[in-house]
Amino acid sequence: MNPNKSAIVSATLLLSFATAGAHAQGRQANCSAVPTAEQLKQLLAAAPAHGGNAGGLFGGARMWAAVVNRDGDLCAFATSSDDATQVWPGSQAIAKAKAYTANAFSLDALALSTAMLYTFTQPGHSLWGLNQSNLFNPDFLAPPNGAGGGRGQIAGGIITFGGGVPLYSGGHVVGGLGISGDTACTDHEIAKRVRDEAAMNPPGGEFADDIQYSVEGPSVFAHPLCPNTFKNGSFLGNEAPGSGY
Repeated sequence: MNPNKSAIVSATLLLSFATAGAHAQGRQANCSAVPTAEQLKQLLAAAPAHGGNAGGLFGGARMWAAVVNRDGDLCAFATSSDDATQVWPGSQAIAKAKAYTANAFSLDALALSTAMLYTFTQPGHSLWGLNQSNLFNPDFLAPPNGAGGGRGQIAGGIITFGGGVPLYSGGHVVGGLGISGDTACTDHEIAKRVRDEAAMNPPGGEFADDIQYSVEGPSVFAHPLCPNTFKNGSFLGNEAPGSGY
């Protein structure tokens, strides 16, 4: 290749890469419609006492919370405890993925909590394999001090058990909330309460996408019981013990 032409091509490619990088760095996630990390922490602190016993292992007192905007960008995350090491470390990724999932599969006309996806994703049902469709990016995890952690990025992840709910404002879905740190059933109770406290319920109200348990009757939206399961302040039962293994 002509040396001059080669130099021109190289310069053009470098300019293209530099421009693309500048655009990527300059992109700012619009998080104005969803709670901040400080607000999440306050909402988490109030949630266990909002609406009766939340059940589970810790009564909803040891939680990770995360919110994404409508684009799926991770906007904020927080723990209910000042010492984040006393909340399950594995729950950080789960909370972020629940927030992404609840937003990704909800519309203005359909609020779809992650709890409602459970039966659909079991073997033999129509969405078996959904959990593998958009894997969580572990690069977007933060250490306990909260530095970094993927804010402004799309972390992805699909979770199909209780704890994720979509967020609404003015009748429109504006993002998703994910809660993790207890049983899946208690995670859903706390997520529902945090959303209600934030006044971000769907048009159908606080219970529009509420968890439906198998003991309440057959449903394609059925979710199994967890240990010490409470729903809206009422005890429903315990997860059945394993057998035949």
